[in-house]
Amino acid sequence: MLIGVPKEIKNHEYRVGMTPAGVYELVRHGHQILVETNAGLSIGYGDEDYIKAGAMIAKSEQEVFAQCEMIVKVKEPQPSEYKMLRPGQLLFTYLHLAADSEQTKGLLESDCVAIAYETVTDDFGGLPLLAPMSEVAGRLAIQAGAHALERHHGGCGVLLGGVPGVKPANVVVIGGGVVGLNAARMAAGLGADVTIFDRNLNLLKKIDNDFQGRIKTIYSNHMNLEKAIRSAHMIVGAVLIPGSAAPKLVSRSMLKEMKKGAVLVDVAIDQGGCFETSMPTTHESPTYIVDDVVHYCVANMPGAVAKTSTLALTNATLPFVVELANKGWKQAVQENRHLLNGLNICRGNVTYYAVARDLGYNYVDPLTCL
Repeated sequence: MLIGVPKEIKNHEYRVGMTPAGVYELVRHGHQILVETNAGLSIGYGDEDYIKAGAMIAKSEQEVFAQCEMIVKVKEPQPSEYKMLRPGQLLFTYLHLAADSEQTKGLLESDCVAIAYETVTDDFGGLPLLAPMSEVAGRLAIQAGAHALERHHGGCGVLLGGVPGVKPANVVVIGGGVVGLNAARMAAGLGADVTIFDRNLNLLKKIDNDFQGRIKTIYSNHMNLEKAIRSAHMIVGAVLIPGSAAPKLVSRSMLKEMKKGAVLVDVAIDQGGCFETSMPTTHESPTYIVDDVVHYCVANMPGAVAKTSTLALTNATLPFVVELANKGWKQAVQENRHLLNGLNICRGNVTYYAVARDLGYNYVDPLTCL
């Protein structure tokens, strides 16, 4: 199979869909790889590195999209990209369609086949291609939030860990999944006073046991949450409903109850955000202020640490890329139910229920598209 790796074009997106090591592995399986020139240059992978691994170099993204049977990316295709997709062409990348009606429409009109990293599953009930970036985003949320707390960024001027004689910052993490757990671990490691909210009591028990009380756990309901945010210096939104738009857990009216200069970090912004006042921002202009509360809502947070993120992501995606290339997408999704769960768009049909429900499309069973 001829597999294409275009350069990412989203604002300040430096990750790349495949490393030279991934190219080398796929070439050993008998496949050809066409990489857009300078696709990995920002993180230290030049064209020569890809050539040595066995790849061919394309002069433009148009060349990649026009020639290849499968496109492997990181971020969702931008309008100029999904207009280049062909009928039956396979796209394997993050999509986050439930919060993006325009992209969904574009993919449907292209008649392509799109498998989303974020809805591929595993035998343990997890999301193995979302988890690596969730780990990065959770840890980065605290790093970014700590900077936003600095006074010259509009924050209240509080140091996360405090100093002897001065209280540390109060950090509230909403959601105890991969993002939330990594955020809480980082905040606690820096000495903050951390509370994590979730509705899964077994999860809260595990967190309490693992951290021996260093991270407080509270059952998530509206009253508990409203009380907690009044005293919080930083709130991390880490709520995920696979494939669906994120629920709005902090309303505009609640901001008036918060500390002046408090920080909201919305890691769920790719899925529409879990704060009512959240709007996607970029690494170039990451924050804005509403009612004296700083909002950090960068839609591709892991892109800030692109080298780490690329390695973590491609470690997880490569086995699936190999399977799709070796078998072809139809056989692969028939034999692997976890890849089948990743099939969001198939030849003009929405084949992921949550996306169809949230955006008002008819849901089509993916097995009927094979």
